[in-house]
Amino acid sequence: MAMLQRFGRTKNIEKRSKKHLEEALYHRLFKQGSSEVSVRQQLNQFLKSSKRVFKWEVGDTLRKLRDRNLYYPALKLSEFMEKRGINKTISDQAIHLDLVAKTRGIEAAENYFVDLPETSKNHLTYGALLNCYCKELNTEKAEALMEKMKELNIDVTSMPYNSLMTLYTKIGQPEKIPTIIQAMKADSIMPDSYTYNVWMRALAAVNDISGVERVIEEMKRDGRVAADWTTYSNLASIYADAGLFEKTEKALKELEKRNTRRRVLPAYQFLITLYGKTGNLLEVYRIWRSLRLAFPKTANISYLNMIQVLINLKDLPGAEKCFREWESSCPTYDIRIANALIRAYAKEGLLEKAEELKERARRRGAKPNAKTWDIFSDYYLKTGDMKLAVDCLANAVDIGRGDGGKWVPSSETVKTLMGHFEQEKDVDGAERFMEILKKAEDDVGVEVFESLIRTYAAAGRTSPSMHHRLKMEKMEVSEASKKLLGAICVE
Repeated sequence: MAMLQRFGRTKNIEKRSKKHLEEALYHRLFKQGSSEVSVRQQLNQFLKSSKRVFKWEVGDTLRKLRDRNLYYPALKLSEFMEKRGINKTISDQAIHLDLVAKTRGIEAAENYFVDLPETSKNHLTYGALLNCYCKELNTEKAEALMEKMKELNIDVTSMPYNSLMTLYTKIGQPEKIPTIIQAMKADSIMPDSYTYNVWMRALAAVNDISGVERVIEEMKRDGRVAADWTTYSNLASIYADAGLFEKTEKALKELEKRNTRRRVLPAYQFLITLYGKTGNLLEVYRIWRSLRLAFPKTANISYLNMIQVLINLKDLPGAEKCFREWESSCPTYDIRIANALIRAYAKEGLLEKAEELKERARRRGAKPNAKTWDIFSDYYLKTGDMKLAVDCLANAVDIGRGDGGKWVPSSETVKTLMGHFEQEKDVDGAERFMEILKKAEDDVGVEVFESLIRTYAAAGRTSPSMHHRLKMEKMEVSEASKKLLGAICVE
């Protein structure tokens, strides 16, 4: 009979009440929404209480928190549960190590690993640390740890090899991946679906499409790993990027076959996106209808994906219709979806429509975010209204990113604006823009300061404090800029 741990005790799983199941821990944490602020508040309330939960609930809640990138609350829950007597398996410790790395940095994760008992240092915890190194793009430490695992004869699965292959992909060294595959084969390590997908991507990165097709054939011959919808979405994406649209659509048909039974939402979204890349509007609408039937309560992300695809296919009326359908039934107004249509309007020069939609979103409780103002700034840059462009950027910087971080305008936008001020000999405009940039990032870059110096020189303006400003910023300007400083920095 199944038994569950409950802080050192056991309880018959079949005696759990329906009420208990309805009040599962993750329900409590997410009852005010899934934002980090609300989850932290609910978690703090739970930790202060004397409510008891089962170990399976903690594990399930940790998984859901990690899926939503809520790493800090997950770590706090993991630590507190250990204090309250819950026993951690080695798998739990591997998850904890990953959470430590994500919230406190790789050094803290290393210290946690070192402090683990030797009995806990197996393929799970070693693999978790290796994966952390790979995510940090620390090739030297990742390769050294892999060698140590081999020296210790630690039985490994495909996971650490997959981590290394992902690392090489991210650092632009896909040519190393076939060597990893050969090492796996030599060690009799069975590749999984992820292995094949990374391998295919690596070959595609060096334009070896025939090699990609050989991987698919090898996968079929091996027979131990079944090609699923992710395999064919990967293959279809590779074909689409290569402009092989007929092959793309064949791969998409295979993807669709494998999604018929399980009806996975991301599979529908891949189908819509990739049919969009082939320019097949009819298939885009057909898959959208299938998605809506499979998921009557259609998620915001699905509407966002569909609207973006329709916009890319120049079907603005279709995008507007899809937007109205979403808007009429959405429980919460998502500014990201409004932004997609606002961007389309701005690109078509339909400023009045873009402004009207921005205000409508505001009335529905979705305030413009940094991306909204960036869209309007881009519009004004293209139409030559630099003052309004800067005003919009100032709003974007003041709002910041959704995760609380600073929002920084693109280097291209900065270059365009500074070039404009320089050409117009507009010192005041350049200085105002510099103040906005300083709010966004501490180091605005030497190119920006050199443009400011040229603007002063072109306008015949002086700035006795410019030398001091450069010193405070620890800026070393070019020889040409130094010559201009002689004329600018006069009393």
